[in-house]
Amino acid sequence: MPEILIAPDALTSIVSKIIRAAGSNQREADLVATNLVEANLTGHDSHGAGMLPRYIEVALAGDLKPNQHPTIELDTGPLLRVNGNTGYGQVIGMESMELAIARARQHGVCLASLTNCHHLGRIGHWAEQCIAAGLVSVHFVNVLPRPVVAPFAGRDGRFSTNPFCVGIPLKDQPPFILDFATSRIAAGKVRVAYNKGALLQPDTLLDAAGDPTTDPRHLVVDPLGALLPFGEHKGYGLAMACELMAGAVAGGKTLHERGSRKQIINNMLSILIDPRIYGTQDICAQQAAAFVAWVKASPPRANQEVLIAGDPERRTKAQRSAHGIPIDKTTWSEIRAAAERVNVTIPK
Repeated sequence: MPEILIAPDALTSIVSKIIRAAGSNQREADLVATNLVEANLTGHDSHGAGMLPRYIEVALAGDLKPNQHPTIELDTGPLLRVNGNTGYGQVIGMESMELAIARARQHGVCLASLTNCHHLGRIGHWAEQCIAAGLVSVHFVNVLPRPVVAPFAGRDGRFSTNPFCVGIPLKDQPPFILDFATSRIAAGKVRVAYNKGALLQPDTLLDAAGDPTTDPRHLVVDPLGALLPFGEHKGYGLAMACELMAGAVAGGKTLHERGSRKQIINNMLSILIDPRIYGTQDICAQQAAAFVAWVKASPPRANQEVLIAGDPERRTKAQRSAHGIPIDKTTWSEIRAAAERVNVTIPK
């Protein structure tokens, strides 16, 4: 399906106006819009402006509450637990990471849990926030309330895409940012494929009967099927670890029943480390740089290049910043419809 190109600033302005009209103050509208468009810029359209129609639907239904801030439930310094009050994850996530960063800088480490937060978006964004503060971070996330990923050897959804993320600053070079869904692909990428009229790769999705399919409609239109975990039993195990770490250890909720609401609730357990206080800053910088150089020196296979996690996003951002963000016409029509629901007129 044909795509249109939109300048990042123009798309940010449009998204901000729609979020503002749905009840957010200007600061929140700008933060949400900037975060969504940043996901588009880095090539993760699954977490970009295409999420806006669902946000507006959920906000108008009262299941996403504008203008919320994290509530501190426990704060011992190295241990922090906050509640997101079902507010916009783009705001709650940023403010929660600010709290955790401050404590990690003071104590050298912070174990921080964020529960009951609406969609946190691209988890790599929060690793980048920690990296900007000079911190290493690890993040476990679970997703409620709709099970859309089958367990290894299972035929229906029992958990969701449960992201895992690690961010490590590297001296004098771009950071290492590993950020991925524990399903074969993110659920939002199935929506993008559906809107584009594209098929999925084999061994990615099951239909509602539990049989393999390449048609993305089976995760978009009821009755829903289920994605498969990446890496067979290994990815399944990591998905379970994310569910238990973020949904149980962090004090949130695990996904053990089918919900009908379209809200996206995230729980996240994060570990933040300050190498400066830990006493490993210099050796970390030296050893990390040496290892990355060693890995990238591997002779590439035909028509390929050895990259590290974070490189593809940085390249895509440079290209899209210069030439515009591609959005398929179905997604653009959905964004326009969301705007109309809150009485906002956007250019054709």
